[in-house]
Amino acid sequence: MTPCPCGSGTDYAICCGRYHAGLPAPTAEALMRSRYAAYALGNLDYIAATCAGPAAAAFEPKDAERSQLGTRWLGLDILKTRKGRQGDSEGTVSFIARYQHNGEEAALSETSQFRCIDGRWFYWDRLREASAPRPPNIGRNDPCPCGSGKKFKKCCG
Repeated sequence: MTPCPCGSGTDYAICCGRYHAGLPAPTAEALMRSRYAAYALGNLDYIAATCAGPAAAAFEPKDAERSQLGTRWLGLDILKTRKGRQGDSEGTVSFIARYQHNGEEAALSETSQFRCIDGRWFYWDRLREASAPRPPNIGRNDPCPCGSGKKFKKCCG
């Protein structure tokens, strides 16, 4: 048995592996878990294929490849889901993704928005903190301090 990187405790082939092979994820949480597993396995084609709307417009494969260098994904904790079940048209998943980048441990905390389009779930966008101040000395083109691997202006900026 190869444990799934999403932390479900089940075999990869019967967990996120089936979604990576083309089966649509049945819920927003299943898509979130499969996207985390795809990052952990370096499957950026899956990440691109499961983006829509603002997320698809913002996804840059070369930036994603660069951010993967020196990154090892350590675990995923799902904190809360709202809607996102079969029959819903949208939903949110709040999570913490732990990782190590160039030897330093960090975590990405986010609430992601998902939409179901023609029976398939897609990552749509992340909810922004309305009152999050801009960190001092962070330029628009600097890497985002949240650890997403994106430029600050395309992420939290």
